[in-house]
Amino acid sequence: MNLFDILTANAVPHAPFLERPDRSVDTYADLMARTARLAHALVARGVKVGDRIAVQVEKSPENLYLYLAAVRAGAVFLPLNTAYTQAEVDYFVADAEPALLVRDDTLGELVEEARGLSPEFATAAREPDDLAAICYTSGTTGRSKGAMLTHANLASNAATLTKLWRFTADDVLIHALPIYHVHGLFVATNVVLSAGASMIFRPKFDAAEVLGLFDRATALMGVPTFYTRLLAQAGLTKEAAANMRLFISGSAPLLAETHREWEERTATAILERYGMTETGMNTSNPYDGDRVAGTVGFPLPDVALRIADPDTGAILPTGEIGMIEVRGPNVFAGYWRMPEKTAAEFRPDGFFITGDLGKIDERGYVHIIGRGKDLIISGGLNVYPREVEAEIDAIDGVVESAVVGLPHPDLGEAVTAVIAVGPGSSLTEAKVLDALTDRLARYKQPKRVVFVEDLPRNAMGKVQKAALRERYAKLHL
Repeated sequence: MNLFDILTANAVPHAPFLERPDRSVDTYADLMARTARLAHALVARGVKVGDRIAVQVEKSPENLYLYLAAVRAGAVFLPLNTAYTQAEVDYFVADAEPALLVRDDTLGELVEEARGLSPEFATAAREPDDLAAICYTSGTTGRSKGAMLTHANLASNAATLTKLWRFTADDVLIHALPIYHVHGLFVATNVVLSAGASMIFRPKFDAAEVLGLFDRATALMGVPTFYTRLLAQAGLTKEAAANMRLFISGSAPLLAETHREWEERTATAILERYGMTETGMNTSNPYDGDRVAGTVGFPLPDVALRIADPDTGAILPTGEIGMIEVRGPNVFAGYWRMPEKTAAEFRPDGFFITGDLGKIDERGYVHIIGRGKDLIISGGLNVYPREVEAEIDAIDGVVESAVVGLPHPDLGEAVTAVIAVGPGSSLTEAKVLDALTDRLARYKQPKRVVFVEDLPRNAMGKVQKAALRERYAKLHL
């Protein structure tokens, strides 16, 4: 049960799979041949079944084929954000111990090595519970954790979403998401493959360019930032969107205002859904029926979702806010080499504790209320305050820091640092940002730095981040 064979089971060789930026088209036959050659190249490099392959390269069709080739060869794919610094990459390599670390130059070498190799490759046999990928996701304390995703996890989510969102071989997806992230790599790509559909592949999101592709496409998957930037385009009209059957948003909360404005401009309702690195997709607004602004819809057909008391685990009634817990074939196998952390994140009956606070209304729609772990989602990317705070606290003159997310019209949330400094400190916002340049990926770096004498605390001495978010809610970002 190799994910690669499952996703390509219905592939039609001559059908288009991927349109490159230069408008040339790779067919499904090209996909099969390119992944076979790359799989041979990986094996020639000494990669064995079960080995990890860490990949930090710019988005390209070859990068996508490397993911599929790794899975086909029975390896475990480990995507890394291209914005990660060397210090961050060093940690991932030490933790995952990959057999191969691929960067842009290495990928070029692999592609060259693959050119003369056989276009046929016997896909490695894998069991449903064997690992297909490890995706790192940080915690509010400690270092990043590797979420272990199995062949069955990814296959089940792809099959469910393909059916739920009505994808067929006639669909053309605009693929403008990064592919070091679950959304672009496993949701967008795997759904296209599962349906035998095709994609217009773009290295990055450009609102004017994407709007110009609407007449040749049928679907777009994006983060809220995509939609706010598209709404800033004067050419976004009902007529411009006439060929598009589906706009999907996820990875961060979509403002109800954005949802309403989009429907007014295009006469289409954005379909918002909810997922996590550890689970893939958990819920979705309906394809048919009300796509309710401010909600993430219903649990997927094969996913059980409940709201529980964060402390006791007791199931809460309709309308009450508590911890979102999920169980289903999409839920990951645990954290890489962290059995105690894995055990702590699951209830005895197998439900995964998401860390997200939410409620289920009387119609069954799931609402995300907040994040119990103070996660910040900026431009669709996860930023974990504790990691940023650790770097800030190491700067001379900093007594203590608290990092929070503040509402931002474009990014959804902006990383903001509130820093307590000692008497006579000469620290400035510019000095703090300069100190973080080589320590944190760009998207994790604060957009603003605020200095205070003391951080607000509760009776137990814990910093009150909610109070900081409220105090600086109208800070100019």
